[in-house]
Amino acid sequence: MAIVGKKFPSVSIDAMSDMGDDLKINVFEEAVNKNSKVLLFWYPKDFTFVCPTELHAFQAALPEFEKRNTIVIGASCDTNEVHFAWLNTPKDNGGIEGVTYPILADTHRHLSNILGILDQEVEYDEEGNEVFTGSNVSFRATYLIDETGKVFHESVNDMPLGRNVKEYLRLIDAYAHVQKHGEVCPANWEEGKEAMNANRTGVAEYLAAN
Repeated sequence: MAIVGKKFPSVSIDAMSDMGDDLKINVFEEAVNKNSKVLLFWYPKDFTFVCPTELHAFQAALPEFEKRNTIVIGASCDTNEVHFAWLNTPKDNGGIEGVTYPILADTHRHLSNILGILDQEVEYDEEGNEVFTGSNVSFRATYLIDETGKVFHESVNDMPLGRNVKEYLRLIDAYAHVQKHGEVCPANWEEGKEAMNANRTGVAEYLAAN
């Protein structure tokens, strides 16, 4: 279920801070109340393989997101207790020690169900009873949310495919350019490159120059 162009669901979810504090975070309210963009990224499980590489990659880029007035929030279906244990596991032992942004603990699958990002299929047995298959954890879903709570990007990767953090910085730059200048950003646009007016003349001039 695509939610690009719509308001992100206003739901409060348990979360864990890097200091071990139990939190309640409403992603929509984080964006609106703090007048910030939000990057929310979901990953399948704590203590797995691709996942810690992504959490460390987002941490390494955190100063770049902060320059862009963007809050970073991680999320999975693990509990706060498991998050805290992982946060206290050293990097050289597969842990995420050093990660400082909050991590949602959607243990009851409330928000992930609303977003439709769980690895779950419903089948029926011969007697008509529901049979659930799949891992029942989230895919690698990513949401970029603006200062009004509107989603301006969403993407979902399968479990084995790690994300490119730089692409989200590029998308935030592009959206900020649209917000500020009213122009649109063509393919492969990066900060400092030429954008274009959203009309026939604008696209013709851009294509002629490129």
